Order: sequence, then C-alpha cells, then structure tokens
Amino acid sequence: MNQSDSDIRHRLTIARLPAMPQILIKMIEQCQTEEIGMTSLAQLVSKDPGMTSKILGVANSSSYHRSGRKFGLEQSLMTLGADMIKTIVISESVFQVFNNFSHANSTDLRAFWKHSLSAAVIARAIAEKMGYPHSEEAYLAGLLHDVGRLALLATAPKEYASSFRAMDDDALCASEQQMLNITHQEAGAWLIKRWNLDSFLSDSVLYHHESAARLETAHPLIRIVLLAHLMSDQGEEDPAVKAAGVLCGISAADLSTIRISAISLVKQSADSLGIDLDGVGVANDQPVSALASSQGSVHQQLSDEVRNLVLTAEAGRSFSRQQGEAGLIEAIARSARLLFDFEDVAILLMDGAGQKLVGIPLGDHKQRLKEFSITLSGGGLVVESALQRRLAYFSSNGNPLGVAEEQLLRVLGCESLVCLPLATAKRCQGILIGGVANFQIPALRLRERFISSFGEQAATSLEAAFADRSEVSRRAASVADEFKQAARKAVHEANNPLSIIKNYLGVLDAKLERQQPVQGELSILNDEIDRVARIIKDFPELKPSTREGHTEVNRVVRDVVRLFRDTEYVPAAVKIFGQTQDQPTEIEVHADTIKQILINLVKNAIEAMPLGGEIKIMNCGQVNRDGRLYVELRVIDSGPGIPAEILDKIFSPLMSTKGGEHQGLGLNIVQGLVKKSDGLISCRSSNVGAAFEILFPARRQTESELKS
Repeated sequence: MNQSDSDIRHRLTIARLPAMPQILIKMIEQCQTEEIGMTSLAQLVSKDPGMTSKILGVANSSSYHRSGRKFGLEQSLMTLGADMIKTIVISESVFQVFNNFSHANSTDLRAFWKHSLSAAVIARAIAEKMGYPHSEEAYLAGLLHDVGRLALLATAPKEYASSFRAMDDDALCASEQQMLNITHQEAGAWLIKRWNLDSFLSDSVLYHHESAARLETAHPLIRIVLLAHLMSDQGEEDPAVKAAGVLCGISAADLSTIRISAISLVKQSADSLGIDLDGVGVANDQPVSALASSQGSVHQQLSDEVRNLVLTAEAGRSFSRQQGEAGLIEAIARSARLLFDFEDVAILLMDGAGQKLVGIPLGDHKQRLKEFSITLSGGGLVVESALQRRLAYFSSNGNPLGVAEEQLLRVLGCESLVCLPLATAKRCQGILIGGVANFQIPALRLRERFISSFGEQAATSLEAAFADRSEVSRRAASVADEFKQAARKAVHEANNPLSIIKNYLGVLDAKLERQQPVQGELSILNDEIDRVARIIKDFPELKPSTREGHTEVNRVVRDVVRLFRDTEYVPAAVKIFGQTQDQPTEIEVHADTIKQILINLVKNAIEAMPLGGEIKIMNCGQVNRDGRLYVELRVIDSGPGIPAEILDKIFSPLMSTKGGEHQGLGLNIVQGLVKKSDGLISCRSSNVGAAFEILFPARRQTESELKS
C-alpha cells in the first residue's frame, strides 16, 4: 500500500484512537455519577494513551484555547468541563462498540497498554531520579510515546493489524515506512505537535527509536523517554538499556529498582481495572479466534454499558413527550416493567411538605395505592432507600420487614421488591417499587447503574412536570429551604466570634484579678460583638456577605494569630505561627471577611490535629495570575492530610467527616466568601499536612496615589 505523505496525515487527523474497553467502562461509570471528581477521573484517563490523547487534543484545540497551552490532564479536564467530558466518553464508547475494529475483536490492546503504561511509570521514576522538575510531563511522554501505533491502527486497521501485534523495534519502523510512508513515531509526533504545547513532548515521541549515542546532548525529556521505552521491553542488562542508562546518569542497580517497582504498579493498575495480563507480552501473535475469546467478555460488557446509555436516553425522550403528570407516571411505570422485567410496579411520590411518601393510583391496584402512604419519620426499608437515594432490594424470605413493606409485597403479589429512588441532584421526588421473583435479583444487580440512571431520568421528567404546580407553594418551599440553610450558616459563623468572646472573658477576668490593663482585650471584645451583630444583620440576605473596603493583610494575620494564642482556644499541643511581609500589603477585601475566612480554616486545622501539631498563617506576597495581581495567603497544618475522596469535593457542603450539627459548613462558607471577594481558593494535601491557598485581589492604587 502506497500513500502520499499528505494523505496519510489527513487520515491521521480524523482517526479515532481505540481505548482499552475496561477503562471506557470505568469512565462511563464515573460519568453517570451526579458530580464528576476531576482528580479521580484524571487518574483513570492517565492510564490509557488513546483517551489521554483525545482529552489533551480537545482541550488544546482552538475551541478551548484561552491563554497558555496546558499539558496537565487535570487542567485539561477542568478546561473541558463535566458536560464535554461526558460527551467525549459516550461518543468514544459508542464509536468503539459499533465500528468494525471493536466488532472484529481481532486486535488485542492489552500488550500495547501494558507497554505504554510501563513506559509512563518508568519515565516518571527516571525523571525523579535525574532531578528533572516535570515528572508528570515525563509520565505523559512515556504514556504517549507509542500513540502513533494506535493512530496507524485506526487509520489503516486491515493493513496495520499484523504490524500492531509485532515487536516495537527498528524492523517495525522499516515496515511502517514501506507500507504507509510514515513510521509510528513520526505519526505520534505529528499528532502531538498539532496541540501546540510549550513542551518537548512531541520530540520525545519522534526520537524514541534513536540510538543513545545520537541523543547524548538531547533534551532530558527525550533521553528519559528513550530509556523508558527500552526498559518496557528489556531488562537492565540489555546493552541498549545500559547505554541509555548511562545517557541519563542512572546506575544499573537503580534501573533494576525502577523496573521492579514499575512491574508492580502496572499489575496493580491492571487488577483494579479488571485487565487480565496473564500471558501478555510485547509482541502478541495469538490467532484471531483466541483473542476474540479472551476479549469477548469485556467488549460485551462495554456493549451493554453503551446499550444502557442509549436506552436511558430513549426513556428520557419518551417521558418528555407525555402530556400531564398522570400520563408521565403511567409511562414511567410502563417503561420500568418493560426494561427490567418487573412483574408489577408501584410509585410513591413525596408529598408537598416532604413529610411522607404517597401512593399513586396505578394498574389493578388503584384504590389500595391511592390510600397507601408511609411517613418518613416512621422509618423502614422503603423510607431508608428514598432518603439515602440508594437502590435497595428486600424479600419475604429475608430479614423481618415492616408493615409497609409487607403490604407492598401483598399489593404487588410478588416474592421480592426493588426500591428505585426517583431522585435528581436537587431532591428526591419519590420512589418506584418493582415486584420481581427472587431469581431475578442477581441479574438486576448487574444492571444497577442502568437502573439508577433510569431513576434519574424519570425524576428529572417528574421535576419538570411538577414545575407548573402552584407558584406560591413552590416558592414557599424554596424560601424555607434557603432560610434553613442560611440559618445553619449564620449559626455556624456566629459561633466563631462568640467562642472568641467567651475565651477573652476568661482572659479579662484573670487580668482584672491581677489588676493588669485590659484595654486591648476590651477592644477585641468590642470588635467581636460588632462582628456577631453584622452576621445577624446579614442573615436575612440568605447569602454569604462581604463588606466593601480594603485591608492591610499583615495586620489581620497578626490579629488572628493573637486571637488564638491569647486564649485557650488552641490546645497546648498545637502551635500557631504567623508569617507576614516586611512591607504593608493591601487587598480589595474588608478585614471582617479575611478574619472570617482565616478563623474557619484555623479551626478546621486544629480539629484535624487532635494529637497536636503546627499551624502557619502566611502572607506569601503578590502573585500575577493571568495578568491580574493578587495577594496570596496560606493556612498550612502538619496534620495527617485530607483523604482523596474528600479532597475531590472538599468545598461541597456536608463533605466533612466531623460530627455535630454544623458539620461540613465551614469550608463551603469559606469558598462562598472567597468567590464573593473575587478571589480564588485551592487546597493541597499530603501525608504531612494540608495547605489552603487563597488569592485575594491586590488593592489598585488610585490616580492620586500613583501621581504622589
């Protein structure tokens, strides 16, 4: 096959790179959650060259380019946003299920995946050993170094299939050049170059088959990828590996340690994703029939996931065509019977006051269901399923049931019940009860994500249908909910100055007894009483409030440190320090707002260190972010750090693991205040502590100040 250079590059531009089906399945699962965690999603994407290439390519396209090219995966995912990520994942999954490549099951991606991920892990370890400052860039370069092979497979699947299974060596490159007039390293480098990254990533892909001697003076990233590529196939005793190791200044002993660690990490990733690597080598010459047998189940699982997505979307369209609430409820019940083989269905909807679940007349049980209701305060399995928004099963042969559950079993005349909450991100609209035989439960458990997605679609449609109900009732319910939330936040925030006042009264009492001056303490008490008054005054606005003005940051940092040091608010085992700038630093935020933010963060840090530790409040000076001048404050603790699953959504309300009436509100309030101040906040965590970094707009000098 002879193709012109321009023709093959045009085909590469539109090629859809295949991804490991196991990773697509995991990504579909992530995308069906209410809130996508970008950190965990980035970790998943970073294990697959095809999806990594797709995400980086779209994020760095002209549609999303704003300022500065970013090659970080998490940055790229944030740039795209949740909706676009879902679109990409679903479209790539649908394409892979329905195109000829996936149907044939003739190309096993496991060896390629193992080689690419091994190179990525090794490249990062080499970078760290060399002291190369961009270890994540090295990881991406290793992961994508052979992405040209995927591109050529997608471009010419029939012609390139046998080459894709061949050993990645000079003979392969020669074969590619003869057959397609382009090598896989040229194809990969050309694709990456189109992203216009300010990086040698493209060059590292282009030169990964060069000799060590030729790359002696090359950029470190190019040398790192060469060594990682060789080590993915060969041991540290191989002459080429030794030569590349010398090029990178790494001993054979260190190379052995890196290789052993990489093997372990790749196996862990494979196990977590359900990828069977037994018998998988770099070159895979298994017959097509053997590959089809070994890969068929995972392709079938991906097909099932895509089918479920399509069915869920079709159910949503069907619901949207219904006229009136009664027609919609009938359509939901009918679809549930059809899709999940329910023998019968009952639907209970939340009443207007949100106090009980009320039966809706359906089928042959209209009168009994019409008179049926369950109060939420009464508890029970159905209520628990609705409140926790969690799919649940129960049967007459299981644990003792409540009266309501026994009644539902009799009404629907079945052995077991499936409780499907009809819930959106805003609220639970009700619950759908499906009647099934006991033997159906295992099969339904395998389809739980689909069943839950169906419930979300039904809830969304119900929510839209209820929108034309009494405007007064809906507005009253909304205001009541906002009032409740605002009241909780006001109580939470008022508690901070009240605690300070209580502690300072103790200090004041001790000083008066010793006949010492108390003017400073009286001033602080007066300020904190005023702050309580302002919090109460702002409460009717139902939103985080900030006052206008500008503030000298160093003074506030010192005041907050003194507030905690001078009282018994800080346990003896916790030390708090302030670090300020020599020169005054002014920001466009009122002192009350800064104090409120810092106190919340310090309190959280204290609670995170029950055995003691250190807390630092630091004024780190001015920062230029995207052409705007900010002042950076940091609150750092030496505690155990924040678990990844909490860090992913740390500013969401109720994400805290603390007990108590106001759990999880502090950081949500902090984020609201920072945003309202036109600032930015982020959090870093490790096993040696957590750090909150806040950027406040620096004060702009007036014309008269600039002239003086």
